[in-house]
Amino acid sequence: MSERNKKVVLEFIEAFSRGDGAATEACLAPGACAVAKGFGKLSSTRSYEDMVANAAAFKELIPTGLRPSVKSVIADGDRVAVEFEGDATLANGERYCNQYCFVFTLQDGKIKILHEYFCTILADQKIGPLLTAVETQRKSGK
Repeated sequence: MSERNKKVVLEFIEAFSRGDGAATEACLAPGACAVAKGFGKLSSTRSYEDMVANAAAFKELIPTGLRPSVKSVIADGDRVAVEFEGDATLANGERYCNQYCFVFTLQDGKIKILHEYFCTILADQKIGPLLTAVETQRKSGK
């Protein structure tokens, strides 16, 4: 079970990292949620629908993909922890390198809960303005 869960989790990380909403969705259990820990603007709880939509939008914000470099994977039954680093170029040409620890809880071989730990200050500084610009464009209908 642990090896199968590791595989699903790593598929999820690769899928969202490249902005593949369909592949991200395939890894999720119904009613899944993600909790970005911390105190930054991007810290929040996201629903299943938000997780899929965010993965698809990732392609627009990070066209190179996050390019995750996995440092460690630990699995114990239905829980999997992954430590990785991202090395991306944002849509505005800026480099975005962050460190992550994701802790997953799986149910029936699919991701049910994801707790995300990363530098929220860096994410707020680099990704926050891009998200604001995308939201403004969508609201104005452009």
